Amino acid sequence: MKKGQIVEGLVTRVEFPNKGIVAVENEERCIVVKNAIPGQRVRAAVNKVRKGKAEGRLLAVVEPAPMEIPSACPHFGACGGCTYQNLPYEQQLRMKSEQVKSLMDEAVVGNYIWEGILPSPTETAYRNKMEFSFGDEYKDGPMALGMHKRGSFYDIVSVPECRIVDEDYRKIQKCTLDYAKKSGLPYYHRMKHTGFFRHLLVRKAVRTGEILIDLITTTEFSGFEVEGWVRELRALELSGVIAGILWTKNDSVADVVKDEGTEVLYGQNYFYEELLGLKFKITPFSFFQTNSLGAEKLYEKAREYIGDTKDRVILDLYSGTGTIAQILAPVAKKVTGVEIVEEAVEAARENAELNGLSNCSFWAGDVLKVIDELGEAPDLIVLDPPRDGVHPKALEKITNFGVKRIVYIACKPTSLARDLEMLQGRGYRVERVGGIDLFPGTYHVETIVLLSHKYFPEQE
Repeated sequence: MKKGQIVEGLVTRVEFPNKGIVAVENEERCIVVKNAIPGQRVRAAVNKVRKGKAEGRLLAVVEPAPMEIPSACPHFGACGGCTYQNLPYEQQLRMKSEQVKSLMDEAVVGNYIWEGILPSPTETAYRNKMEFSFGDEYKDGPMALGMHKRGSFYDIVSVPECRIVDEDYRKIQKCTLDYAKKSGLPYYHRMKHTGFFRHLLVRKAVRTGEILIDLITTTEFSGFEVEGWVRELRALELSGVIAGILWTKNDSVADVVKDEGTEVLYGQNYFYEELLGLKFKITPFSFFQTNSLGAEKLYEKAREYIGDTKDRVILDLYSGTGTIAQILAPVAKKVTGVEIVEEAVEAARENAELNGLSNCSFWAGDVLKVIDELGEAPDLIVLDPPRDGVHPKALEKITNFGVKRIVYIACKPTSLARDLEMLQGRGYRVERVGGIDLFPGTYHVETIVLLSHKYFPEQE
């Protein structure tokens, strides 16, 4: 097999994340191809061959898989947001379960209980946050506002019928795109680093229906009439209620939503969501699980895994807006959260006060540094790190506490598998592993693990 060669074969399985393993005709070696599903016969172009491994780019599906179904979303295939909308949901769950269990079987020393993947309470319109990007659908084409095109860093696909958000998002997206076009101002060009319109951030609470809208632009042009945009948004017939309309300035070269100054154009810069009987204040850039109803399942499982918390001190690392800390606080002696995003820490403190929880405290800073300053040793630890997992030095400090139980929540199971090696090497054993599908239609999955220290007697 050589670079540039066109090959054809059968997708035998898909490994996390989104790695289709294709058995190529008349070749001993398989090729890894993204965006394929088991059972498809595909044609691919080989673009990398090294150390006995080959990778390719999907060119065409020659024959669909027996289990394949038409996607209900007209943008599927062009839009890079979803991967598995052409699979029945039961098949998506089965595939994710096989992928995560395979990773855990390889990473875990000894026996453990595999609990499978819990489904999302809803398969569509589940997201409470969406970041749309401005751009064009093809070079020098008309302005678009939507998601990145599959396999492209530059091209944007408008998604007026996106299935993973509700109708309010689609109306807000269309209204904003129409108004941006009428303004005559250009979108931000990612290569030239010039232009005005960058992103549109929309957040909506499932329980309260409150909506936060934030337009992200550069400061390159003056004279943008934001008042007209606000009027058109407020005139929309929405099922939810607009809590705030914001305007964020961002001149950073990086193609990310970054706050370099935010102006409140209408209402307020926060909204409220409710989970498991508690109320949470959410600001534009603070972390909050994007599937509210699915998050309730996740946190119920975390509460089950952490076990008896009476008279126990709990350390919640990478605590975001303090969701897990506050769900555990009513049945614990004390909970301390650590989070690097100061805005999220401020919101967490307000949330604890809002929910009448006096035994919660939150520290702002890097876990690696703050953990040395806490003063009080915890009895139990909850880890919910970002996608890349826990820094090895931070993980070493965490294990030095020698707590009886650790609950690790991972949004990327490959990072979890890597961290489990060190945790097990430092005296912990994996007891139970499960998953919660917070992202139907995509290859992402949330994984939760219960670890116990092997030096604690089991009856304790």
